[in-house]
Amino acid sequence: MNQQYDFIIVGTGAGGGTLAYALAPTGAKILLLERGTSIPRNADNWDPRKIYQQGLYQTKENWYDEKSSKPIKPSVYHRIGGNTKVYGGALLRMQPQDFTEVVHQDGYSPAWCIDYDDFASYYIQAEKLYKVHGQRGTDPCETGDLDNYSFPPLPHAPQIQQVADKLMALGLSPFPLPMALDYRNPTTEESCILCKTCDGYPCKLGAKADAETCCVEPALQYPNVTLIVGAEVERLVTSADGKRVVKAIAQVNGESQTFSGDCIVVSCGAVNSAALLLRSASDQHPQGLANSSGMVGRNLMKHNTSKIYGISPQTQNTVFQKTLAVNDFYYSTANNPRPLGHIHLMGKHTGEMMSADFPDWLPQPLLQWLANHSVDWWAQTEDFPHPENRVTLSKTNKIHINYTSNNQAAHQELKTKFKSILRRIGFPIVLDVPSPLKIMNHQCGTCRMGNDPKTSVLNQDCRTHDLDNLYVVDASFFPSSAAVNPTLTIAANALRVADTWLT
Repeated sequence: MNQQYDFIIVGTGAGGGTLAYALAPTGAKILLLERGTSIPRNADNWDPRKIYQQGLYQTKENWYDEKSSKPIKPSVYHRIGGNTKVYGGALLRMQPQDFTEVVHQDGYSPAWCIDYDDFASYYIQAEKLYKVHGQRGTDPCETGDLDNYSFPPLPHAPQIQQVADKLMALGLSPFPLPMALDYRNPTTEESCILCKTCDGYPCKLGAKADAETCCVEPALQYPNVTLIVGAEVERLVTSADGKRVVKAIAQVNGESQTFSGDCIVVSCGAVNSAALLLRSASDQHPQGLANSSGMVGRNLMKHNTSKIYGISPQTQNTVFQKTLAVNDFYYSTANNPRPLGHIHLMGKHTGEMMSADFPDWLPQPLLQWLANHSVDWWAQTEDFPHPENRVTLSKTNKIHINYTSNNQAAHQELKTKFKSILRRIGFPIVLDVPSPLKIMNHQCGTCRMGNDPKTSVLNQDCRTHDLDNLYVVDASFFPSSAAVNPTLTIAANALRVADTWLT
């Protein structure tokens, strides 16, 4: 079975889904290949035991820790919409300085080969497309184009407003966290209701602004766009001269099928995109596709992240908690000579959600008491690209992850500062839980973009240096990770890449 398309896009997340949306009106024949299916909307979506303890909807795939050879059950979702189906919806821009070389306490993050101005208009488009609610001029790091958000910031719950007021009294500048939700007031049937099961959950109402609802579903309204689910692409095949990819071979519900395309776009997520290129090695490309530099799979980044639970003597009965962020420690200042990172609220945790963060012997009633008295924060610090932090394949094509964290001194300092602040504003007990290796929510960097084919995989347009028609459009292209969530930059970049074909 051999079918011909103008574009074959492998993956339907923030990269592939957004790209399909941008290309759909052109009339080009577009094929989306997605190894998973759509997540159904039912009561299971709001069940913390099934989502957090049983891993409902997560991939069943095992990766392996290169150091220990032990299996890793990654917290990733191979579904229509990818990881955006369960993401927390925090969509922040990288700032102009993030695209330059930034010196940190333990090293530096490299400059990109393009800058903020190349992204500015696409950030605006992506924020509107993903219904981002926010408020310009409140983030102390903002130095770029201060255009208004299309949607106002989400309201703070009363107890979160009290936290914001206390932080401001200490001289900090907390600001409304930019959030991607379809929130309307008054509410309608499909509007976000600001419930307690959002961050880490698939939305039962379809009100989370994810890649499926915002991009894939609208793209499929065009007759020139085809989606095939249950299609796991095993390898890409090049022409005889090795200069172009001509075929994608996939297992579709247990049957091998071949698809031909004029342009092939890989958007499987940083780990799986690198794995697909490595798996597609051939006589013409013995190290894997697009890998003459040896950089495919290298420079894996995922942020240094930790949960910080501020425990109060008073019950914290906030339902929708994720509305506040702190960037006072993001860049170097007179008080902070080196950048430390970004902090924002998480969704309100339950005892079931907290169970993975603490020893098994802690009784569930105690975990629930902690959850009832907690305000829950997410702290993240940039990690640097390092060639030995990488994705490789075993002889049987199993994915192996070799990752050693770096820039930890800055992350620890960020947490120390913020934990002290939380104690000062009424949270005497502060619990700090670093994220394990399996937390790959922010994976990026494995097919880095650059001007030099000897040290990078992609050019400025995310086309591979080695093959004329092969692109990688997901977080793989990041030369550095900055310290904010990568999703908005992934979506903005997909719109930017689409424009290179449309103009």
